[in-house]
Amino acid sequence: MLSLLLPLLAALFQGGDSGFEESISYHLMQTSSFHNHSWVHVGSGWLGELQTHRWNSSSGTIIYLYPWSRGNFSNKELMYVERLFQLYFNEHQDYYISQLMFKGLCFTNSPQREPVATLFPNLQSDPFDLQVTAGCELHSGKGFLGFKQVAIQGHDFMSFQNETFLPSPKGGEEAQEACKLLNFNEAYTQRLHRLLSDTCPRFTLGLLDAGKAHLQRQVKPEAWLSSGPSPGPGHLLLVCHVSGFYPKPVWVMWIRGDQEQQGTQRGDILPNADGTWYLQATLDVAAGEAAGMACRVKHSSLGGQDLVLHWGAPQSALGLILFAVIAALALLTGLGFWFIKRW
Repeated sequence: MLSLLLPLLAALFQGGDSGFEESISYHLMQTSSFHNHSWVHVGSGWLGELQTHRWNSSSGTIIYLYPWSRGNFSNKELMYVERLFQLYFNEHQDYYISQLMFKGLCFTNSPQREPVATLFPNLQSDPFDLQVTAGCELHSGKGFLGFKQVAIQGHDFMSFQNETFLPSPKGGEEAQEACKLLNFNEAYTQRLHRLLSDTCPRFTLGLLDAGKAHLQRQVKPEAWLSSGPSPGPGHLLLVCHVSGFYPKPVWVMWIRGDQEQQGTQRGDILPNADGTWYLQATLDVAAGEAAGMACRVKHSSLGGQDLVLHWGAPQSALGLILFAVIAALALLTGLGFWFIKRW
């Protein structure tokens, strides 16, 4: 099955000249905060860096962000997965975390029933934050690998591999005790293993197939130049803005002639509201050396025809827009005077 889909994966996740990405993942991200004796859960699902699902904590249901976000799962299978999340948030998590972490909520399962405060003094805090990432990842030629990581208060706490919870070295005694408690429930660890090793890969492949039209789309970037805050006396900060492109891989560089300027600084590639991406690249130059500089943009949607914007040259697209606006205003003004004189 996987070998038959490799050509599809290559087409969906091509990036520049490098073929498809080294790995493709579907993962769930969960942040839960305990405050004033109650939980607040925030959950989301991601295909690579594209958010495809969101958890509605008030109704306990999955929100599908795209028409194809259901993949090829039947309604029955989706309802089963949704029910597992409901059980996880409402029963499993509250039980196990409260068993281990909170003073006054309950006691441990030890025969002496010692208070949690005695066993885990370092984990008493309110508010208390829990972060969980779980999913599966396709590695080139290796098939799918399931994973789950748990962090508490922003620090690694435990992971899950091959039906076993493993404590993080930084988790200390608390993580060891938590893993013992979780591993004691074999039914839970086996179900989690099946979800990560079977359900997640099938769902991911279904998403890739159902969403291929969306994932394969090519959107050309728009680019413009500006100057940024002065980096110092006699210097200019040249800024190249590139926006509205999809897919994400892009190459942006300041050049002089055909020579790349190694001082080019690229910012993070940020998402736009419409699912496309934005990037800016800056270059600190002496004011007298700005002439002759240009920004070059390479992207798969351009078909090998790079965008090249020269510093100091008129921005043709902006000029056309201004011309069109001015022409429209002049036409409206002329029509207004004509109607006034006629009537």
